[in-house]
Amino acid sequence: MAGAGLFAALGWAAVPLSGEWMMGVASLLSLLAIFVFYFFRDPERDIPPAEGLVVCPGDGKIIDICEVEEASFIQGMCRRITIFLSVFNVHVQRAPVSGHVAHREYRPGEYAVAWHPKASEKNEQSSLGLIANGDRVLVRQIAGLIARRIITYPEQGDRVERGDRIGLIRFGSRVDLFVPLDWSLDCAVGDKVAGGSTVLARVAAHAESGPRASEGTPRGSNDDPEYKP
Repeated sequence: MAGAGLFAALGWAAVPLSGEWMMGVASLLSLLAIFVFYFFRDPERDIPPAEGLVVCPGDGKIIDICEVEEASFIQGMCRRITIFLSVFNVHVQRAPVSGHVAHREYRPGEYAVAWHPKASEKNEQSSLGLIANGDRVLVRQIAGLIARRIITYPEQGDRVERGDRIGLIRFGSRVDLFVPLDWSLDCAVGDKVAGGSTVLARVAAHAESGPRASEGTPRGSNDDPEYKP
């Protein structure tokens, strides 16, 4: 970020010496600096305080909800919530639940468009597995067509609290959240979500403490026979 601002400042400083053509260059550098500062913004979020809530790990739009088998950490069937992050979304990821980091894995790969179904298998990605009161939750950061770097902050053995910052994906990406099947969902495909503040689900022990978004098949899931994309 500092580099973009510095180049813009140097461009404007050179205008008196180089003439009008440098003014155009300086303007372009300024626009680039503004975009970089905008992209790397990291606003504070109001974390819901109630027990048993699962918050969204990232900003963006939910593009898929389905049941899958996850072998690396969940080691069984679970529900995957896929969030697509455009270049205009905040790209800081947050912990969906409080717990200990029991799994951390980076895997290099391709850079296909992040919304493609195969992106979760083939693209560069970093996975963070949490143990929350005996349940397993997995957050997977996935690079996209433009993204070229994934940063994951916690190390294995660390404890994170719900809403804590856990990483960053640069320039367009995707985040997959894997949760147990018996957790009730409070979200649907097409929802616009904010990391750390939007509630996506409720853990099984607390599912009856608040209004449920679904009974049985999750609302808006691709497994819902009434779901229409």
